[in-house]
Amino acid sequence: MQLLLLSNSTNQGEEYLGWPREILSRFIKKNSIKSCLFVPYAGVTVGWDEYSSRVQEVFESWGCLVQPIHTANDAVLAVSQAECIVVGGGNTFRLVQKMHETGIMAAIRAKVLSGTPFIGWSAGSNVACPSLCTTNDMPIIQPASFNTLNLIPFQINPHYLDANPEGHGGETREQRINEFLALNPQVIVAGLREATALQMDGGELQLLGNRPMRLFVAGKEPAEYQPGTDLAFLLTHLASNPKKIIAVQ
Repeated sequence: MQLLLLSNSTNQGEEYLGWPREILSRFIKKNSIKSCLFVPYAGVTVGWDEYSSRVQEVFESWGCLVQPIHTANDAVLAVSQAECIVVGGGNTFRLVQKMHETGIMAAIRAKVLSGTPFIGWSAGSNVACPSLCTTNDMPIIQPASFNTLNLIPFQINPHYLDANPEGHGGETREQRINEFLALNPQVIVAGLREATALQMDGGELQLLGNRPMRLFVAGKEPAEYQPGTDLAFLLTHLASNPKKIIAVQ
């Protein structure tokens, strides 16, 4: 598989998809991608036409045409014909609800497993995991299932924050992840800080960006992994453990 999973699309004060442009450009050129099917379903307060246009403005600089899935007469057929699949960020619950409703969850999984490149950011990275359960988003709508694409055997927490803001009385991000691990001790969680990404190329997995990734394993202290570290072990962690992630069906 060829996967590019970004923690976020845009850093504060930057243009849209500013920080990852070089990473995206390399990925698109390496895979000779001339068109991509864009899934804007995570957009809630932004219209899907507008969302798709913003992505097109960036991708066209690489000679890549963006085809919005919501304009297709048959979404599943559009997936089957896609040269590359791109899933944008927004609200993960809305994204997953719509992916199950349209039938593209299973269609995208099969397509990507067959070799079609996949790009996601924020919620679009969350859905590459076995479940949406490590999203940061509010459950504004109930999807048919919390299960997602299961392209990787571990969970991602995008936009991972170390800080506990002054005056904040709620749980930190680390505490929330530890709650998840208490009920899902067999699952590893990768905390992706802003302006970082995971790139999978066949059996290789690499952290991109200039910040470390924080890795959470039940019963152990979180570990930091620097960009360029070989992370392929994450792809086989669950191979010998038949337990599945806890998810609401």
